[in-house]
Amino acid sequence: MTTLPGWNFEKFAEGIRAAGMAEPPVSGVIPGPVHGTDRMITNLASVNFLDLQRREDVMKVLLDATQQYGLATGGSRILQGVMPPHIDMERTIADYLQKESAISFATGTLANIGFMSAMAGTQSLMKGLSMVNRDVVFVFDRDAHWSLWKSAENLKFGERLFAFEHNSVESLEAILKKLRGKRVVVVFESVYSIDGVVAPMHEIVDVCEKYGALSYVDDANGFMVYGPPHRKFHQEYQGLLRSTFIMVSLKKAVGLEGGLIAGPKDAITSFELLSGASAFTAGVLAPAAAGTAYISRLLAYEEPEIVDNYLAKVADFRKRLLDEDLPITDTETCFTSLVVGDEHKCLQLFGAYLEHGIRVPPYVYPAARRAQAVLRIIINASHTEEQLDHFIEVSKKLRDKKLF
Repeated sequence: MTTLPGWNFEKFAEGIRAAGMAEPPVSGVIPGPVHGTDRMITNLASVNFLDLQRREDVMKVLLDATQQYGLATGGSRILQGVMPPHIDMERTIADYLQKESAISFATGTLANIGFMSAMAGTQSLMKGLSMVNRDVVFVFDRDAHWSLWKSAENLKFGERLFAFEHNSVESLEAILKKLRGKRVVVVFESVYSIDGVVAPMHEIVDVCEKYGALSYVDDANGFMVYGPPHRKFHQEYQGLLRSTFIMVSLKKAVGLEGGLIAGPKDAITSFELLSGASAFTAGVLAPAAAGTAYISRLLAYEEPEIVDNYLAKVADFRKRLLDEDLPITDTETCFTSLVVGDEHKCLQLFGAYLEHGIRVPPYVYPAARRAQAVLRIIINASHTEEQLDHFIEVSKKLRDKKLF
């Protein structure tokens, strides 16, 4: 094995191998309720939680679009252009989010990076065509996703980058008071996937409007799940629709890779050049765009009971965990975590579950705060009762062994 003297890769790799996290699992099936090759594992890690790619009509849309458009990306959207499925997808999602326009990116992370590039950077493309944003200040929820913090890493904290206490409107307002007179963008998430907490979006947008700040909400986790009046968090999601920009990830409810930003038309048009991520990387594959448009209409208008049934399954599962006094997070969203705390114990539990044929992913720092490690559970619409029963029985055994 090749070594690199003077570097720490060998020791670090040895540590992650010991923790059982060195290599991704290999699966011969669509990411969903199970994975594996020789040994099938109950998968509680898949973010494709509605498992729609197994439906015949969805698969037909994906296959038909693949036959028509192929899988080649061809190049960036600003140079090559886009295809009809991209326009359909972007219009469908912009309309659903009640925004004027939307732009798509290959991933949600690239969407976040593209947004920060457009809003924080200063670019002069030619005489009379420039955007000067070197004075813009950003205020993040301190628990915002890694991809958001990564996109802002070149901004000096305390000068162009600030953080407010998690979901604290009071903390946010105190910062905005000090930043009066500046151009400010407030960045937060809708549903935080570690603890399942939903942001007070009306109140955050209220404060942004009070101080003239723009708002950017990352709805990676709640898109197509929350919002309708008959579901939980309807009021909070009415606040989401009031925000200036909304970013959505496609890989959760839709189950396909990609991200979109919806917002004011002129800003979205400007992002084509200013984001960088649309000019220097390829975008969403055309078949994925076609599938996204189809699934989005399915969930939003044609068969909303798909999500309703899934959320009922989640609620029942959470109740069973609570009935067994298992230490789970408080908020009832589609993200439930077993609270562990200690990082080493969390990794030990990850291995113990694997030995019982269950994959439940550990979230340790930096995905979770220091000493607040969790095992995040995402049940799938296609999980059987037997699989969920098995998880609960194994969890009780591990708890009785004092591993929690």
